[in-house]
Amino acid sequence: MKYVLLICDDESVSPTNEELAADPVHQAWWEDVQRRGGLLVGQRLRPVVDATTVRVRDGETLVSDGPFAETKDFVGGFVMVECANLDEAIEIAAGHPYARWGGVEVRPVWE
Repeated sequence: MKYVLLICDDESVSPTNEELAADPVHQAWWEDVQRRGGLLVGQRLRPVVDATTVRVRDGETLVSDGPFAETKDFVGGFVMVECANLDEAIEIAAGHPYARWGGVEVRPVWE
């Protein structure tokens, strides 16, 4: 079954791409996911200051800067994995370094 892991991040403590590349914990997690053979795609997102939210209400398109939600944690990236079951997806999510200060939402994909 496919799952998307939404990596929720507190941008005030978010490491740079260079820091992630040098982080042995992050690299070990990435290698573990690849070893499992279930990694389908993954990508880090730009900061929320670069986000644009689009809504259509009564036929009018409303565009605003920033994310939709007013919250401290934002979706900072995503990983799609193929897992045997939810337990394996949770195990992968729990190993992600961002789970230590942010959170990782595990969501099954409609197939």
